[in-house]
Amino acid sequence: MTNNVKIILENLKAGKISVDDALLELKKAPFVDLDFAKIDTQRSLRQGAGEVIYGAGKTAKQIANIAKALLENGEKSVLITRIDKDKASLVSLEIGSFKYYEDAQIGIVGDIKSPDTEGTILIATGGTSDIPVAEEAALTAEFLGNRVARLYDVGVAGLHRLLSHTDEIMSASVIVVIAGMEGALCSVIAGLADCPVIAVPTSVGYGASFDGLAALLSMLNCCSSGVSVVNIDNGFGAAYQASMINHIG
Repeated sequence: MTNNVKIILENLKAGKISVDDALLELKKAPFVDLDFAKIDTQRSLRQGAGEVIYGAGKTAKQIANIAKALLENGEKSVLITRIDKDKASLVSLEIGSFKYYEDAQIGIVGDIKSPDTEGTILIATGGTSDIPVAEEAALTAEFLGNRVARLYDVGVAGLHRLLSHTDEIMSASVIVVIAGMEGALCSVIAGLADCPVIAVPTSVGYGASFDGLAALLSMLNCCSSGVSVVNIDNGFGAAYQASMINHIG
């Protein structure tokens, strides 16, 4: 709580918030208890971004109530990941400003804010089958206030496709590389780029890919420098990390 108060006071001193807004923030409880969930209302103050709702395993009613609680406590928009089409249809009946992106299984309440940093996050995929994970990453990065460029289906099976986009690779601030099969794309891109590369193994591939485990191990053993790896199919986690890196600059 001491940290939160310090942030509020620093924002007040810098003129980012008014005295009334600062007073309101100080009055707020650190979380809202909905019985089935405890909503972290001060995450924006601590981390710069509000709580994100993980939709899998929650009912549509629970998702809608969590989103409403976040909006009632100052969030302008809410990101919901891993929400299927049926749940999304029900949530849209509860919240009018809800928009659903089926490929990415992402729902957004409110508007995606304009980019607030100059750098670009490049999202690259090995194949078309990796696009659902890539779109989860791209929409998350856009939601968090980043410029995003998409570079899809540039896998190592046709390397000339990737090499025709060297300008985009070399001008990116952060690159998220999403690939299944053997996950080789991150090694190639990291060998061309001068920025951090975040690799996302996907569960795309035949039997011996072991639902993404082969790509995960390949990416962890990448010989190019500057590569970090997130969990299988974790487009959200990669984008969140990329956004933190992009905003440092």
